Amino acid sequence: MASIDISAIRKSYGTFPVLHGVDLTIKDGEFIVLVGPSGCGKSTLLRMIAGLEDVTSGEIRIEGRRVNDLAPKDRDIAMVFQSYALYPHMSVADNMSYSLRLRKTAKEKITTVVAAAASKLGLDPLLARRPKALSGGQRQRVAMGRAIVRQPKAFLFDEPLSNLDARLREQMRAEIKKLHGELGATSIYVTHDQIEAMTLADRIVAMHGGVVQQVGSPLDLYDRPANLFVAGFIGSPGMNFLEGRYVAENGATAVVFADGTTADVEPRAGLASGTPVTLGIRPEHVMISTTGAIEAGVDLIEPTGFGIIMHLSVHDLPFKVFTLDREVLKSGSKVRVDFPKKHLHIFDGAGKRVD
Repeated sequence: MASIDISAIRKSYGTFPVLHGVDLTIKDGEFIVLVGPSGCGKSTLLRMIAGLEDVTSGEIRIEGRRVNDLAPKDRDIAMVFQSYALYPHMSVADNMSYSLRLRKTAKEKITTVVAAAASKLGLDPLLARRPKALSGGQRQRVAMGRAIVRQPKAFLFDEPLSNLDARLREQMRAEIKKLHGELGATSIYVTHDQIEAMTLADRIVAMHGGVVQQVGSPLDLYDRPANLFVAGFIGSPGMNFLEGRYVAENGATAVVFADGTTADVEPRAGLASGTPVTLGIRPEHVMISTTGAIEAGVDLIEPTGFGIIMHLSVHDLPFKVFTLDREVLKSGSKVRVDFPKKHLHIFDGAGKRVD
């Protein structure tokens, strides 16, 4: 396995910039997830690491070796694609062993490594089948097996679960995480699904507009989002935001909204009283109470089985609450809510977190 160092990487297509100076160090054996909306540059960055896209400027090093000008086959990485990319006329065993046969690997070694990978992935009974006789999840396991047998320095995953249904994605997430634990492989995984990012990653790299917004553990990004983008993207449902002014008077600190209602907050030393701010709170942290400080209109209630998502209107803005209390199913057109101050986030006029 190997570390990967990305320094000041930029990518442009003609005069159109896609990546704006990405710096990232991936440790040996780490599982990194690049997450963000479509068009944020995450797949482009992955393809540059793989050698499938040219680098406009900057440097990529794998295990200390500069690879900018190396062909993909010389980088000693393996990539798992969203489309599986299996040869339809070959059996599972032949698909998995193809790269080894190209390298003129001894037949005995091919048999051994293919059998070992198939055992890990539960493909033993399927080795003689062709891809058309496999389910989507089985095809994805074959694609992973093809990568594993190469024993590369790093694994690159480009949205590998996007073509699967929800239940199968859940199953494959668990298999990928278990496999990473067994192999200890350096892995970079691209997805737009923040649930995949939260459940798989050692560290998440949140990207938006070709810029890295925050790098940290899944709980770092959940508990302490660096800006409004990360706060809104990480978490399901996403964080609620309300505009107001930070007020510090007579030893008390609060955010005052346009209608005069307030939410008590912890003191923020870096904010002057009267500063416009955005207050954020996650739906699961909102408290519904008959004595709540803020009145909200009830627009929609969605039972999910485990919990209930309430779609509210607060200050004429969409606002969500996630609760386990089934009594809210009896709610009328109005409820009252409270914002526990230990769960409140404050962002300044530039959208950056204020602690």
